Amino acid sequence: MRLVIQRVSRASVDIDGVTVGAIGRGLMVLCGVGHDDTPAQAMKLAAKTVAMRIFPDERGVMNRSVSDIGGDVLVVSQFTLLADATKGNRPSYIRAAGHELATKLYELYVAELQRLLGRPVPTGRFGADMAVSLVNDGPVTIVLDI
Repeated sequence: MRLVIQRVSRASVDIDGVTVGAIGRGLMVLCGVGHDDTPAQAMKLAAKTVAMRIFPDERGVMNRSVSDIGGDVLVVSQFTLLADATKGNRPSYIRAAGHELATKLYELYVAELQRLLGRPVPTGRFGADMAVSLVNDGPVTIVLDI
């Protein structure tokens, strides 16, 4: 799995002009699932997402997690994170999981985030054409691969 995690002041995802998920301060997560990924990896990444200390404390040091600050998380599926563009000009998506596995692991990741945070986690819609808007705070952007 590959995640792109951005610390945001706000973020939203729209489908056909309708907002389907939105948050204030927290994390915007783009989630790509590979064909070799496992449920254990999804669970581990959810725990890492919630515990990652990338929010400032009272001294301005990145020492607080999204859980510590009571922030929200918005998750959007993005298979293009698994693109291989090393050859030619057209990326290959052969490493991306098929729909069935990708959906299962994406939903497991979101469910574990919800369990760990103790509240709903808004999402986009798996496989939909989405418009994502965000205000990156910092900017802080972290790429996690497992």
